[in-house]
Amino acid sequence: MKTLILCGGKGTRAYPYTQELPKPLMPIGDQPILRHLMEIYARQGFTDFVLAGGYLVSRLEEFGASLPESWTVQVVDTGADTATGARIRRCADLLDDRFFATYGDGLGDVDLHALVAFHDSHFGSASVTAVPLPSPYGTLKWDDEGRVTGFSEKPRLEDHWINAGFFVFDSAAFADWSGEDLEREVLPHLAAVRQLFVYKHAGFWRSMDTYKDALELSALYQETDAPWTALPAYQS
Repeated sequence: MKTLILCGGKGTRAYPYTQELPKPLMPIGDQPILRHLMEIYARQGFTDFVLAGGYLVSRLEEFGASLPESWTVQVVDTGADTATGARIRRCADLLDDRFFATYGDGLGDVDLHALVAFHDSHFGSASVTAVPLPSPYGTLKWDDEGRVTGFSEKPRLEDHWINAGFFVFDSAAFADWSGEDLEREVLPHLAAVRQLFVYKHAGFWRSMDTYKDALELSALYQETDAPWTALPAYQS
């Protein structure tokens, strides 16, 4: 299976660090987050990539040329201002009957073979991985008298789940591809026509939206065994 990675946005929330780099090339430790992400797939046996670029695409092309020769990597200029759904659609001719897709700024210990098995278990043309909402704030607990009994630092809110990327699509999904924005148009329409199913992932997942996120992910990478590498390498 090929893996399409969305790499073309301008990363405005990480400004000014994205003035000279596409956000997926911002470093986590000694490697761009995009390299960490691609290694999640490669470690599980998926080494055929399509990088849907746009903003500063020449930097993405330089990065692509530095990757292992055993990987297949195509960098596609899908336009600097193109929406996420349209980026995928513009790469359709390079993809197969079934393919992965994900964002270029999120890491997780997602079992990709289990994700594909889940996708094969239903009749829909699309599967999205969902994770519990990570709260950006600490929460408080208190008793019936209002006395504070404890604190929880940035808990995961288990009754709210969010889109974490790590999609599987069949090419048949393009028949129901409505609009240009993946999150606001394409996915809601796929859901409306009963083609979108959710794969729940309770393990590690973290997105890099800001420079602060990059620093926190770098700390995880340097101070611990990076949690997004927790799954053993795939043995064919």
